[in-house]
Amino acid sequence: MDTPLLHTKLYIPQLPSNHVARPHLVQKLNQGLEGKLTLVAAPAGFGKTSLLSEWVHQSAHRVAWLSLDNDDNDLARFLAYVIAAIQEIDERIGLDLQTSLQAPQPPPIEILLTMLVNEIDTIENNFSLVLDDYQVITTAAIHEAINFLLTNAPPQMHLLIASRADPFLPLPRFRARGQMIELRADDVRFTPHETGVYLNHVMGLGLSSDHIASLQKRTEGWIAGLHLAALSMKGMENPAQFISTLIGDDRYIIDYLVDEVLAQRPSGTKDFLLKTSILERMNASLCDAVTGQDDSKATLGALNQANLFIVPLDNRRHWYRYHRLFADLLRQRLEESYPPKKITSLHQLASRWYEENDFLFDSIEHSIAAEDYKNAIRLIEQGVEQIFATSQLVALTRIWDQIPQEHLLNQPKLCVIFSWAWLATGHPDEAENCLKLVERSFGAEVRDLSTENETGDDLSPEALGALVEVAVIRAQIAIVQGDFEGALKLSQLVHPLMDDENGVYLYNHPEALMTVVNFNSGLAHEFRGELEAAENALTEALVLGKEQGNFHIVAVAYGHLAKIYIIRGLIQSALRLCKQGISDLAEMVGGRTPMSGLLLSELGLIQ
Repeated sequence: MDTPLLHTKLYIPQLPSNHVARPHLVQKLNQGLEGKLTLVAAPAGFGKTSLLSEWVHQSAHRVAWLSLDNDDNDLARFLAYVIAAIQEIDERIGLDLQTSLQAPQPPPIEILLTMLVNEIDTIENNFSLVLDDYQVITTAAIHEAINFLLTNAPPQMHLLIASRADPFLPLPRFRARGQMIELRADDVRFTPHETGVYLNHVMGLGLSSDHIASLQKRTEGWIAGLHLAALSMKGMENPAQFISTLIGDDRYIIDYLVDEVLAQRPSGTKDFLLKTSILERMNASLCDAVTGQDDSKATLGALNQANLFIVPLDNRRHWYRYHRLFADLLRQRLEESYPPKKITSLHQLASRWYEENDFLFDSIEHSIAAEDYKNAIRLIEQGVEQIFATSQLVALTRIWDQIPQEHLLNQPKLCVIFSWAWLATGHPDEAENCLKLVERSFGAEVRDLSTENETGDDLSPEALGALVEVAVIRAQIAIVQGDFEGALKLSQLVHPLMDDENGVYLYNHPEALMTVVNFNSGLAHEFRGELEAAENALTEALVLGKEQGNFHIVAVAYGHLAKIYIIRGLIQSALRLCKQGISDLAEMVGGRTPMSGLLLSELGLIQ
């Protein structure tokens, strides 16, 4: 299954109609192309995105754009979007990498990044990659990946990062080497001249120079604050009195101005703004579903025309979002204006629309926001195949802490799903905690599977199937933690219990589990130096993996078998095995795959 990508995240934002040209900043951005990195770091509302959009639309330089959000903290998802963005420059880039990213366990990140850098090096002309809203990225592995790209990027690639905070990158190193330029809040805030142009020429307010100077001083060139002030003063007879009330810090100013702006909106529009503030992004159909209206398309168009802090996400004006600061304040007003039951209903309506339109995680998140945990669990269990196939596991694990413990106690299948996700994302302790909840749900433990334990005969088919999968996951945790003897004991315990293909199982079918059991056994034997037993188990895993189309296990099994042959001095056998593995993988995925890199590295050692 291909990873579903939201193409609007790759669109270069259009310049707003009230944009003020900033040629001195555009010139500085052009100068930054001589280095590796340009960082535009300033708080919300300072026009970072608009500035970069202006630069893109004026430059002959080719640009790939990626607008980031919280869900992009999954490394595989992040890289999939980066590749998709670069494909806007050269459609050949990363085609094989995308296949590997969708594997249940992708190859080591260094291999993927090395191949990506090598492919970028084949792009003939210079280009830039813009990562907008980078402050939402909190995953250390992504910061490390970006650092790898920056350090090793070919000269034709330049990276621009727009963020509310400094990214976790070795900025002092790039700064000391003269490889980056920086634009900070002091650089991007409006100058007095730009403030005058914006208020009088763009917004048509006709303010005196004293009024402009006063607003400039009180907002300190903060573009969002100036925009709100301009919207509030439209049609006022005495703007001087209004300007004199603007005292205090930014939060006070914007709170006051939002009240003023909302007070000038028709009641229907105000209601629309408050209800749709629960949405991270929106289109007319979604807004109709949430508000109960049938004219959301016209309303969105009018809001966009009025520049009321609404941002188009595509060139066709189909998807929008609110300015994030404005959305936060609208949500505050929503909580003050509507009873909790009404807000819950809005989230349920949004969840239903997202589910019907195949936006799984959006649907789950709104169900959780509505505290409809039963529906959230249903959505996860129904969509788990899509989640794992598209490597959205970090996004899944973030949901764990949002579901209260009491809703997890009697959900063994959900706990097994989360255990696999925690393990795949490198959190074995969290995976083990999930397994303990499964055992608690059935009132039994893995040790009850032992033929020496009399309670084993009393297990229901459901409990038996659940405990078998718990044991398989626990064996994989043991491998990660270096407990190879424990992994073998668990694998040997469940091996004879998976002969019945028609038996009851919790999440994974016994055939799939048997492949993992043999794979785990093979690795454990290999690390214990028991090469013959390792070869037998890995060969069995290889055969089953081919039958089930599990090309990740096939690739890794081939690689470990080749290592075993090399250790035993069977060099020609290892050589033939690597070549056979490369051929089999190409046949399984319909072409080349970076997973072959594991076998190519073994070939390099042999030759």
